[in-house]
Amino acid sequence: MNEIASNTMLNSLIANIEETVMKAKEKLAGSVNSTMTETYWLIGKYIVESEQNGNIKATYGKSLLTTLSKELSLRLGKGYSRPNLNNMRKFYLTYPNCQVVSDKLSWSHICELIKIDDDLERSFMKRKLYKKDGE
Repeated sequence: MNEIASNTMLNSLIANIEETVMKAKEKLAGSVNSTMTETYWLIGKYIVESEQNGNIKATYGKSLLTTLSKELSLRLGKGYSRPNLNNMRKFYLTYPNCQVVSDKLSWSHICELIKIDDDLERSFMKRKLYKKDGE
């Protein structure tokens, strides 16, 4: 009888620890996603602000994103391809206030949203993505 109680207690302990670790992992993933979303938005902001101040056109012309991609990839590794930098730029232009985009959306979701030119359609799709992730 004592062995059965011991197994029940052990199983309960394992379940509690497992649940705690799983919740921590979910929280960590959300934190990473939120931080990366904000980082990509800021990179887009820096690119747009540089373009608007005219600094880039004088020096790099149309090859800004290509040059930037090469330099950032050398210094920081993967994730800074020309298309990805263009998405970051467009992310900032589409959402001038980063807080409007939920932490629930992944970078892939954001990239899909910024492809949509119509504000109403984009808003509808964003709500649809929120519901999908909330399930």
